[in-house]
Amino acid sequence: MDKFIVTGGTPLHGEITVGGAKNVALKVLVAALLTDEELIIHNLPLLRDVFFMLEVLESLGVVHRLNGHTLVIQNKGTKHPTVPLEVGARLRTSSMVIGPLLARFGKAKIPNPGGCRLGARPIDRHIEALKRMGAEIKYSSDDGYFYGHAHDGLHGATIEFSKNTHTGTETLILAAVLARGTTILKNAAEEIEIDELIGLLNAMGGKIKRTKKREITIEGVSRLGGTEYSIMPDRNEEVTFALAAAITHGDIIVRNSQRSALAAFFEKFTQAGALYEGVDGNSTRYYAGGNMHATDVVTLPHPGFMTDWQAPWAVFMTQVKGTSTIHETVFESRFSYVQELAKMGARIEFFDPPVDKPEAYYNFNWSDRISGYHQGVRIHGPTKLHNAVLEIDDLRAGATLILAALVATGESYIHGVEQVDRGYEDIESRLKGIGAHIDRIKEDA
Repeated sequence: MDKFIVTGGTPLHGEITVGGAKNVALKVLVAALLTDEELIIHNLPLLRDVFFMLEVLESLGVVHRLNGHTLVIQNKGTKHPTVPLEVGARLRTSSMVIGPLLARFGKAKIPNPGGCRLGARPIDRHIEALKRMGAEIKYSSDDGYFYGHAHDGLHGATIEFSKNTHTGTETLILAAVLARGTTILKNAAEEIEIDELIGLLNAMGGKIKRTKKREITIEGVSRLGGTEYSIMPDRNEEVTFALAAAITHGDIIVRNSQRSALAAFFEKFTQAGALYEGVDGNSTRYYAGGNMHATDVVTLPHPGFMTDWQAPWAVFMTQVKGTSTIHETVFESRFSYVQELAKMGARIEFFDPPVDKPEAYYNFNWSDRISGYHQGVRIHGPTKLHNAVLEIDDLRAGATLILAALVATGESYIHGVEQVDRGYEDIESRLKGIGAHIDRIKEDA
């Protein structure tokens, strides 16, 4: 276990480069199960979750060679389509292997997935959809495994998701690309990371397209081949760096910028008085404005303001004038960082936004909501944050607490940094490169 020691109060200046998108990389790796030919993947982010997924795939007979940020990956023969509990339970997206295993090998045994415990994230939506495609799947509470069979393979089906589901949409695409017949996904998620997965699978010989708004049509093919592919930059990283510039009153140029993917963020960023400008086709300058002020946000599925952005946004709102609100509609439990910001002096409180029909309005299953949880926070600013000893609960909370420590007075200690390593590669060295005072040390040092 490591920890960060962060001394805040220094404006950040310079250039920083965005790495490959985690939310693309994990799904691209799963695609290796769909062919016996090589996939060559460029711009692979070297993240804790990526290495977890490689271990999942290795347990299924997939081998790989890594050279810098380029990966060569190939299925050498899946003899036992079983993911060991100790491997799969660490990573939520490990469940996505179930579709390719059922489509190609007719059976699958996977553990209940792990990773970030952000709300219930019910896998039952994915399981029920796979059953519609001909799979028989049962869950054993005795050993924590899902047991799946598709003796004649999977077949096409028309599936309509009751709620927006990013992972569910990708899981069904990965299952349907080798299924017999045509699969139509309705109320499918619109995230650009899904379009990247579609692009990869089509380059491998798939026949997938968006046919209407929130509709994806997959014509099953008999086989897929290898291809070479480069992962898009991570827009969540870019938002983190943009907010780092604003809250420290710095001036940062982000390389490998994805401005076309950040419209919802830019709308709120500029509304709050922060500034950005294009430097060239793939670089963006972010800096603080002279009159930054409170701005309310509501998280929504793409193309709305992403739930991944709301935690770091909360730190920004502690540093601007006025009272702001954040209304979380995507997950029922994503405010774990609030108590940590309160330790640092943030004036932040929970509240319940008025909603007429919460069962229909919220993207999660309202029945899964834990009593006493709230869907909104109110933030009063500006507040001078001070140093504290902090504990990271999940990936985005980790980036949030680093941002808070960068703007706080004094020296903060951040524990649980393995959560940050799940989504940010070598974050401390990259932040040092733009002037941050941050060091990683071993907990037992």
